[in-house]
Amino acid sequence: MDVKQVLSFIKIEHTLFSLPFVLIGYILAHNEFASTASSGMFSWIAPDLLWILLAAVGARGLAMGLNRIIDREVDAENPRTAGRHLASGSMSIKTAWILCGVFLLMLLISAALLNQVALMMAWLPVAVFVIYPYLKRYTWLCHFWLGLCLGLAPAGAWVAIAADSIGWAAITDAQWYPTIFFIALGVALWIAAFDLNYARMDVESDRENGIKSFPSKFGEAATTRTSIQLSLAWFACFAIANPMSEAYFLVASGIMAVANIIVILRLERWLDFQTTLFRASMLTGWVLLGAVMLMDPVQSLA
Repeated sequence: MDVKQVLSFIKIEHTLFSLPFVLIGYILAHNEFASTASSGMFSWIAPDLLWILLAAVGARGLAMGLNRIIDREVDAENPRTAGRHLASGSMSIKTAWILCGVFLLMLLISAALLNQVALMMAWLPVAVFVIYPYLKRYTWLCHFWLGLCLGLAPAGAWVAIAADSIGWAAITDAQWYPTIFFIALGVALWIAAFDLNYARMDVESDRENGIKSFPSKFGEAATTRTSIQLSLAWFACFAIANPMSEAYFLVASGIMAVANIIVILRLERWLDFQTTLFRASMLTGWVLLGAVMLMDPVQSLA
């Protein structure tokens, strides 16, 4: 087993979906709870950022590893996924479990180095990750559960930093509402819209293997229509959140909502819609992160 195989196993490129929102949650918490002594351009760059990033990588690797292990038999029956490591036998189940253990340790150690609240709440994403692969066998709502998995990214980063200042009140006092709540909800709806369309590739296989995807149950037209509605909904969530009440985030959200809707409407015209959909969706988080980073120096220098 080499590094390239490990990165391929966990699909490291999919980290590009959650990472910008991890950073958004981190920046917003740092701006709210950091002392004035640390103010200045890009003042959010601090030592805790390393532990946040390592925890995010650990969580992402664990989620993908568990998904591959639990879904290995389903993957083997699907022509599109039959070549995956466990389905094809190119990686042993023992190796996959070892990798999951390593990623779990990465998550727990990083959380412990942040604070007690982060460590004590680390069970939550792990539980959510374990449930997802099983849920897709029972209900098409699995797409929204996957959204929850990624929606925890900005919320978890915010809580981890806020807890340094206010402890368990970071959760119990609901200071995360409305900004972080609506950002997390927006992320969940955004990922659900992406996953609905991603599942278009496996409609026949899902029906044959009892996987309850939205497209396999409701069809192409309903998938397109619902995806557009979800895109409008996540734009509304980001507009409500609008951190720092600046126009940057609102405009960036609007532009990316329109871009995503255009891609959804034109999916059937592209031969490789998986690549097009992936790139358009992935770019959304990075554009919004750029908007937040633009707001940071403006606020600090005012």
